[in-house]
Amino acid sequence: MNRLAALLLVSLTSPAAADTPPLAGSALDRAVSGRRIYLATPLGGEFPMNYYRDGRLDAQGEASGLGRFARPQDSGRWWVDGSRLCQKWTSWYEGRIFCFVLRPVDEKRLAWERDDGLSGIARIGDERP
Repeated sequence: MNRLAALLLVSLTSPAAADTPPLAGSALDRAVSGRRIYLATPLGGEFPMNYYRDGRLDAQGEASGLGRFARPQDSGRWWVDGSRLCQKWTSWYEGRIFCFVLRPVDEKRLAWERDDGLSGIARIGDERP
């Protein structure tokens, strides 16, 4: 599952976003808290993740593209640490903590870079109940 999850989550970062300061603190929290965030996948489609206001995180395998067939799903926790969005899945990545720097691309997209160097683009969805 780890290889599949990694394949689904990797895409190319927008060069313009590299010049934008990263989101931090309450601005970073507001960008993801209570929202569904869609990660662009390299084979087409998007992979949705839910960032609940209480710090819970889940992905239910509703992805389009390749994710429709693999139907990966997991849950975990997320939190903001300064200018980093951190998350820990229950089983994906063997429960390892990963943190991300997020930079706005435009009003609905974020460029992300994970602490291991992987990067990509995410689309900010509407708020969820």
